[in-house]
Amino acid sequence: MSQKRDERETNELKSREGSRVPDATFPVRRDGVWSTLTTSELFDGRTVVVFSLPGAFTPTCSSAHLPRYQELADAFAGCGVDEIICLSVNDTFVMEAWGKEQGATRVTLLPDGNGDFTEGMGMLVSKRDLGFGSRSWRYSMLVRDGVIEKMFVEPNVEGDPFEVSDADTMLRYLDPQAKAASQAVSLFTRKGCRHCERARKLLDEHGVQYEEIVLENGVTTRSLRAVTGADTVPQVFIDGRRIGGADELEAYFA
Repeated sequence: MSQKRDERETNELKSREGSRVPDATFPVRRDGVWSTLTTSELFDGRTVVVFSLPGAFTPTCSSAHLPRYQELADAFAGCGVDEIICLSVNDTFVMEAWGKEQGATRVTLLPDGNGDFTEGMGMLVSKRDLGFGSRSWRYSMLVRDGVIEKMFVEPNVEGDPFEVSDADTMLRYLDPQAKAASQAVSLFTRKGCRHCERARKLLDEHGVQYEEIVLENGVTTRSLRAVTGADTVPQVFIDGRRIGGADELEAYFA
């Protein structure tokens, strides 16, 4: 059994809902100036959304996790969120450079360089097989006045799952109606397909607006394969992420 697996099983990646965030001090450097932030300054008397990820500049973190929180910043503000924090076990130089590269003006990138906060959360895991040392497991949480109200912790499986800590899941928790309005949903179908009708019904029942792309008029199975990597319909995409067919869509909503 790998060290990474051992460490995950020891931590058990438990939700800390109802507990206060751990005390920690974060040395940060912004625009050439050093300062420190404490958990008290960040969380006391405020409503804060935190999402934590394995590393700056890594593929999923850069292409989906951080950008979507940035995109939905106004929606979170409308739900009473004072600040969105992206936390990673990276040093402040790396986080500052990543924030500039991403144009992250609506999300605060917080470096937990020593992993003290992440360890206090029980989310410090080994990524030695990737040469990363110890990093954060992927999760998100809603913190009100320093107390964790809700956590979405990715499943304890090998690799880097990204299923529940995304911005849309958190936004849905805060405001179920906001998710349907904020998502970009595409549905590939074919006329006469009963499973396609199931997918339409599921989306309609959940109030999700979607674009339907029918395989006709030049949109062929070859086109479907080139775009989605699949040969069958329906195929559902939500914010660029492939969900799959009707069965997978049903599981997604469940």
